[in-house]
Amino acid sequence: MKTVTENLMDQKDSIKRLNNTTPKKVNILMVDDHPENLLALEAVLTSPNYNLISAHSGKEALKCMLQYDFAVILLDVQMPGLNGFDTAKLIKAREKTKNIPIIFITAISQDMEHVHQGYSVGAIDYIFKPFQPETLKKKIEQFVKIHQNHQETIIQTDLGHLLALNKVNKRLDRTTLNLRRTEALSKAIGETITDTIVTFDNQGCILSVNPAISTMFGYQPKELLEKHVLKLFPKWESELLSDSSFSFFSMMRQSVGNIIEVIAGRKDKSCFYADLLIASTMIEDEQIYVCTIRDVTERKQIEEVKKQRFHNLEYIVEERTLELIKANEKLQREIEERKKMADHLFRSQERFRKIFDSSPLLKAILSQKDMTVIDINASWTKFTGYSSDELVHQKFNCKNFIDETAGNSIDLHKKIRNKKIRYETKEGEVRSGLLSTELIDIESEPCTLVVLNDITERVHLENEMYRLDRLNLIGEMAAGIAHEIRNPMTTVQGFLQLTRNKTDKLSTDIIDLMLEELNRANSIITEFLNLAKNKISMKKKQNLNAIIEALSPLIQAEALRSNKQLKLELGECPDISLDEKEIRQLILNIALNGLDAMTSNGSLTIKTYKDKGTVVLRIKDEGQGINPEVLSKLGTPFFTTKETGTGLGLAICYSVAKRHDAKIEIETGDEGTTFSIRFQLIPSITAI
Repeated sequence: MKTVTENLMDQKDSIKRLNNTTPKKVNILMVDDHPENLLALEAVLTSPNYNLISAHSGKEALKCMLQYDFAVILLDVQMPGLNGFDTAKLIKAREKTKNIPIIFITAISQDMEHVHQGYSVGAIDYIFKPFQPETLKKKIEQFVKIHQNHQETIIQTDLGHLLALNKVNKRLDRTTLNLRRTEALSKAIGETITDTIVTFDNQGCILSVNPAISTMFGYQPKELLEKHVLKLFPKWESELLSDSSFSFFSMMRQSVGNIIEVIAGRKDKSCFYADLLIASTMIEDEQIYVCTIRDVTERKQIEEVKKQRFHNLEYIVEERTLELIKANEKLQREIEERKKMADHLFRSQERFRKIFDSSPLLKAILSQKDMTVIDINASWTKFTGYSSDELVHQKFNCKNFIDETAGNSIDLHKKIRNKKIRYETKEGEVRSGLLSTELIDIESEPCTLVVLNDITERVHLENEMYRLDRLNLIGEMAAGIAHEIRNPMTTVQGFLQLTRNKTDKLSTDIIDLMLEELNRANSIITEFLNLAKNKISMKKKQNLNAIIEALSPLIQAEALRSNKQLKLELGECPDISLDEKEIRQLILNIALNGLDAMTSNGSLTIKTYKDKGTVVLRIKDEGQGINPEVLSKLGTPFFTTKETGTGLGLAICYSVAKRHDAKIEIETGDEGTTFSIRFQLIPSITAI
């Protein structure tokens, strides 16, 4: 087997070599004792397909014949030593080289006798010098073609022989392998099969049994050899004793290839039902029977159970039929639902495409794998100036999208919601926008939907409105300051004008009134300066509760004057960075406003506690609440509902809160108003 396989592999290699033979240069031998003649021939015949080999004598030509295979030989007739005719005779005398075409080239004799002598020694052609280069070149080309065709014919012939031999070897190899496999399988089946296999001759004499006989019948294999096969079948064994065994063999011949049910007997005289399968074959002109016996006792028991359950089968079939009908109806409904879903999905895709293409927002779809652009809408092209061909299937340039807050490039792998950014157009214009992203799947490919709301015009408008608001605020503040300061100044001016022409001294009451009015004007200017953003806060780590406790007697005294109460609910608070004077002013302003808002017997509650990284100060009154129209104007300088107020108290509170990186929250209703001031445990850099 190994030898056949090795031969087959060698032949495969040979076939590959024959099939893979690449065209190579054709060898042409030029023989002449004059180098200039060889040089002339080489100039005429030079070609990338030819390998030109030169020889200067007949002996040198014969040596070349031993080294190379030539397609054609150009041979000079007149040479010293071996002339052309003698060299040609020696070439033709050699078996391997006798078929190589020889062309004689001579410049000496053109006699017919001389030419006949050349043809007699095996020349194919006879050329006289000087020769025509094109004629010689064409002749050589034809001889080379003949040589190549001859080589190809040889290769194809060898290939055919190898293929035929390969087929024969394959059949032989397959046959040998099948024989060995069949032998091994037969042995393995005989030893492992649970069925009993018995072979016997046409007289019924047992020739062989497999090991399963011991398990099924209780006999050892050697106990049954050369015994009659009917020993295993008690019913037919009794027929054998009554000389009626003929019926058994006739039944055997009729049952070949069919399965019949019989009663088999064990060594202990017990019987069991068995299936008998008989096959017949001829071995060396002798008929041999192969009998397979299978114990079907368990099958018989199952058949009995099946008979007992058969009367329930129709009922079960009916139930299953009804279930299948219901399942089929359900399946039909599911198919209809799926069709509706598919139609809905198609319409949804169409709607998405229309929304995507016609949306005024800039939209793009990116692949999460390599951040290449899958699609963009018309708004993206309109605002950025880039065409679809310039962006689709190209990597998305995140460097053109800058976070306005952090100043760095946007990471589009994360979800983003209305992040204010700057982006650059194709023309280099920097625009503003609100960027949002959403992770989506398109045909099972993870993608990112980028939505950009261009707010450049809105930002310009907001900046202009902010500038106008500031101018308006400055005007209002200037008017407020002028109004508030003009009143005390008018009083002072009036008294001064009255006393200008009098020689009497001013009374003490008038001087006190003038000083009071001047102090009032100075107080207004001082409070206004507290609103300045560049005011320096003298902060230090301290406890908010300590400031409240130190300030509480003053607030309590003010509350008692109007028959009101002060409640303190101070929780544990960590120390934070505070300017004590500013915080005292903030607490006093809000607390006094709360006391003014309440009627008698009202309670003002001051509460502190820690909540999620903040310290909260809550000041709650029990007044009637703040009117919504007034609530929107709280904190505006010189806006007040009091007759004698300046409107700077809450404005100063908001200014103090901003310098402390705190937020003021207001909750108001019929049961009162609550001011909540949240101080950060770790203030931001902008607040320091």
